[in-house]
Amino acid sequence: MAQAKTKVVTTHVPLPLAEKIDHLAAQLERSRGWIVKQALTAWIDQEEERNRLTREALEDVDAGRVIDHQAVQAWADSLDSDNPLNVPR
Repeated sequence: MAQAKTKVVTTHVPLPLAEKIDHLAAQLERSRGWIVKQALTAWIDQEEERNRLTREALEDVDAGRVIDHQAVQAWADSLDSDNPLNVPR
């Protein structure tokens, strides 16, 4: 199986964070590099999803698919009442 190409990325991290990485690496019996790669991969995936959802929401706004703020506020305010309103659509 061919090795994936890699690139070394160097960064300074606060000592408490480095110590947490070392602790996790020891606990999981993995290298520091593995821990950092897992964390970076998860963060990038999260940011890409956030960006996708933001673009999707902006497309909804551009298309006029929005809910009036007052309707949302009235619904939220009604949640503590005996007769909560239906979710605004």
